Parts: sequence; structure tokens; C-alpha cells
Amino acid sequence: MGVGARAVEAGGRLSSVATAGRRAPLAHPVLLLVGIVLASLNMRAALASVSPLVGELAEAYGLSSAASSLVTSVPVLFLGLGALVAPWLGRRLGAERVLFAALLLLGGGILVRVLPSAAALTYGGVLVGTAIALLNVLMPGLIKRDFPDRAASMTSVYTGAMIAGATVVAASSVPLERALGGWRASLGFWSLLAVVAAVAWLPQVLVARGRSGHGARAATGPGAVPARSVWRSALAWQVTLFMGLQSLWSYVLIAWMPTIFTDHGMSRSTAGVVFAFNNLIQVAGAFAVPLLAGRMRSQRPLIVLVTTLVAAGYAGLMIAPVQGAWLWAAVLGVGQGGAVGLALTLIVLRSGDAVTAARLSGMAQTVGYLLAAVGPLAAGALHQATGSWTLPITAVLGVCAAALAVGLLAARNRTV
Repeated sequence: MGVGARAVEAGGRLSSVATAGRRAPLAHPVLLLVGIVLASLNMRAALASVSPLVGELAEAYGLSSAASSLVTSVPVLFLGLGALVAPWLGRRLGAERVLFAALLLLGGGILVRVLPSAAALTYGGVLVGTAIALLNVLMPGLIKRDFPDRAASMTSVYTGAMIAGATVVAASSVPLERALGGWRASLGFWSLLAVVAAVAWLPQVLVARGRSGHGARAATGPGAVPARSVWRSALAWQVTLFMGLQSLWSYVLIAWMPTIFTDHGMSRSTAGVVFAFNNLIQVAGAFAVPLLAGRMRSQRPLIVLVTTLVAAGYAGLMIAPVQGAWLWAAVLGVGQGGAVGLALTLIVLRSGDAVTAARLSGMAQTVGYLLAAVGPLAAGALHQATGSWTLPITAVLGVCAAALAVGLLAARNRTV
């Protein structure tokens, strides 16, 4: 068979699989939307619940700053490692089944993390990170398949819900600690959110049983292989690096923002509220930026906007962390929320179909979160070595400059 004939055949297989994915029966669209929103609420909640309680964890187990950073770095590391297997699992089992299993795994990981052992924090973090990785990777492909004409708006819905979940959890962690009698009960409480989401996702699993093998696999990257691997695409690498760099600056804040404030004299409860306010403001950026991105041929102006806001907020934390805390939290919030929404939207917009979206999502989140995992650990180590937050923040400002450069390339009106 000639090269041209093979290309035509491969194109036909891709077209038929994509069509099968679109025509596959779904549970009621409202149930699907509820399932997506509840799953998205869990995609940062288990990470945000730890940050306001890092001081208590360190005191309970005698952890140094560098060791404390592992509590937040390990889950982020497994966001990347878990993303390696997510596309394969999705192809073998179907996105719906894997998402349901991920929510159950997430609830279990949260409970393991509160067992009375320092090692349990790490082992639970492995489970939490792996579960969230499955949710992260499979959601863009599922949205590209089931909402092909509303991909940008649905991306804004799920990114907004993801950040809203983190906001509620960050604001509630310290009050729950006081109400429930300790940090273990506060952390463990959020396993209930994962269980509720799993129950809401169950109708999709039941419907998936009635699909043909091709229909069930279409959301996550079917057996047909694209003509060119995304791993060989310069554009795919640009999207991936922007995803990783924006994740790095976000997870540094998730891990250390409250600590930066308390180290400069702010009370722990106030620092938790400011951190929650930062997450709340992120919702606005996460909703607005994907909607704007979907209406633009090139997203370069949005790249400049979000990176500039994040850099300005970090600079403020270095210059006047307590005096301008609310302002920096707001500026960072719009930038952070806009950046994560834009990164996820770029995965969808730079993909020509659901197959490519799933593969690009797996690549971007594997490499991106492995890169991001370095952030909290490196920031904690630099802080411990210097006794100051100046050098860690300066390093993140360099990350912002790199994200601007690579983001301008990723935002061009092209597809992988």
C-alpha cells in the first residue's frame, strides 16, 4: 500500500472514530454538566486544603521548610506521572469509567493522608496527585468530543469550577480545623466532596456500558494513530511549556502564599482568608479568559495580560507583602485564573479534533506538572537556605519571563 493510500485510510479511520464519539449516546446533558462541574470542584480542592495547614503539619511531625514543601510537591509530581498513563487508561476503559475511578481514588487518597504517620502524608499525596492527573488529562478530550461547538465556553465552566472548589476549601480549612478539633479532620472532610462527585458521575459510567467500543474510546484518543505524533510538534511543546510554567508559579503560591504572609507578621487566620480571596478572584479570570480566547484568532494579547499580572503580583509580595496583601492577592488571582484557563483553552484550540486534544492534553500535563513539581520544593529550599522570600520570588519572576516568551509562540493561530 502506498503512502498516499495509507494516509487516506488513516484519515478515514480518524473521521469515523470522531463521528462515533459525537454520535455516542449520552446521559441527559444536564447530568453530564453536573458531573463535569462536581468533578472539576475536586481538581484542586485536595491541594488547596493543605496550604493553610502547613504550619500545623510541620509542627506535628517536626518538618523543616524543605521537608514541608514535599507535602505539596509530591502530589504535583504525580500530576505529571499520572498524566503519562491517563490517555492509555482512557483508550482501554473509556473516559467515563476512568473519571469515576479517579474520583474514588481521590477520596481514598485524602483519607490515607490523614493517617497518624508522616509517611502517610506522602503516600496519600501520591494517590491524590495520580487521581487529579486522570481528571486533568481526560477532561479536555471529553469536552472536545461532547461539546465540539462550545469547547471554549465549557472550558471556562470547568476551570471556573475547579478554582471555585479551591477557593471554598482554602477559606474553610482553618475554620474546619477549629470546629472539628484538628487538622486531620479538616483535611479528611474533603473526601466527602470526591464521593459526591463520583455518585454524580455514575450515570455517565452506566451509559458508557451501552456504547460500542469505538464510541467509548473516542474521548481520550482511540487506536487510530495521527499522521504526526504531538511529541514531535514544536507547537505542542510550546503549549506544553506554557502549561508547565504557569502551573509552576501557581503551585508555588498554593504551597507558600499563607506562609509568606505569616512570616511577615500576619496572623494565620488572616493569611488563610487572604489566600482564599486570591482563589476567589481566580474564578473571574478562569471564566473570562477562555471565553475571550475562543473569540480571538490569536491569543497573544491574553498571554501578555496574564503573565504581566502574575509578575506584578509576585513583585508586590517581595516589596510589601503585608501592607499590600489584598491588592497582590487580587492581581495574582486574575492572572493565575486567567493563565490556567488560557493554558487549558490552548490545548483545545490548538487541536484539530478530540483525538489530538486528548493526546496534547496528556503531553502538556505530563511534562507541565513534572516541571511544576519543582516549584514548591525549590522555593522552600531557597527560603530555608537564605531565610528570606526574596530569592524564591525573584526566581519565579524569571519563570514569568519565560512563560511570556513561550506563550507568545503557543498563542499563534495554528493547530497541531
